Amino acid sequence: MIADAINLYAINTFSTETLMTSKLEQLKQFTTVVADTGDLDAITRLKPVDATTNPSLLLKAAAMPGYAELLKNAISHAKGDVGLACDHFAVSVGSGILKVIPGRISTEVDARLSFDEPALLKKAHQLIELYDKAGVGRDRVLIKLASTWEGIRAAEKLEKDGIQTNLTLLFSFAQAAACADAGVFLISPFVGRIYDWYKKSTGVDYTGSDDPGVQSVTRIYNYYKANAYNTVVMGASFRNLNQIEQLAGCDRLTISPDLLEKLALDDGQLERKLVPGHAGEPRLILNEAQFRWASNEDAMATEKLAEGIRQFARDQEKLEALLSGK
Repeated sequence: MIADAINLYAINTFSTETLMTSKLEQLKQFTTVVADTGDLDAITRLKPVDATTNPSLLLKAAAMPGYAELLKNAISHAKGDVGLACDHFAVSVGSGILKVIPGRISTEVDARLSFDEPALLKKAHQLIELYDKAGVGRDRVLIKLASTWEGIRAAEKLEKDGIQTNLTLLFSFAQAAACADAGVFLISPFVGRIYDWYKKSTGVDYTGSDDPGVQSVTRIYNYYKANAYNTVVMGASFRNLNQIEQLAGCDRLTISPDLLEKLALDDGQLERKLVPGHAGEPRLILNEAQFRWASNEDAMATEKLAEGIRQFARDQEKLEALLSGK
């Protein structure tokens, strides 16, 4: 579950010694391959271009001896403000990761603010300011927000201010359409969590192109390409190799280390499934009422979004309790 949200990702994950005939190397020819892991050692070993943090990762990191000094410094700088201490810790971890990757770090805004646009904007700017004080420019940071109506509206304003965003916990076409219309930099539709919901709901173990998670990302990809949106589509949260293979050709795919290893050891033929130019739908511009109605009509998306926000909020609270105790 943590791997779904962490999204620490890497381009050219494996060394050049990997056989060019492997499915991994074939996938890299048309998709940016991303490693989905929260292990800092793995980040250093796999040499990612970009990385993402979230409350679950930060909570896990805070319990590791190697982060003790960062934790101590975060508490010291916050001067009794536990929320600020969490922000300092997030930025310290992010800054540390940026020392071993050439690209960007995504840092997540407190999930408890997901329905408060002004608070999201304020927190996003605070994080950017902390990065600036740490010597990290905004060109190396993505602000990560839940794909609520308020989160999307905040992202639209941040993008106009030159602060690029990563919209997460995305499960519906309505969310994807609204994100594209808002001009966000990147979205992360969750393949595996959609699959989990439908499997539990129907009792069917979906495979191939019948997988609801695969169908969701395919529809979003075709829609974006048909309408010339620049927003990056990064499929996330994979449960098996078949889901990855069905989405070969997507802009980015974030994949767990164990599945990456399996792709690297498989020298079978990999067919590109997603290509620009396939039939897409006309642009869908949703106002707030239409967005909320579309969300209401999608039971899966409504439940998974709420669940994801709750999970991140609980981990944020646990992190605050840990910092308070110190």
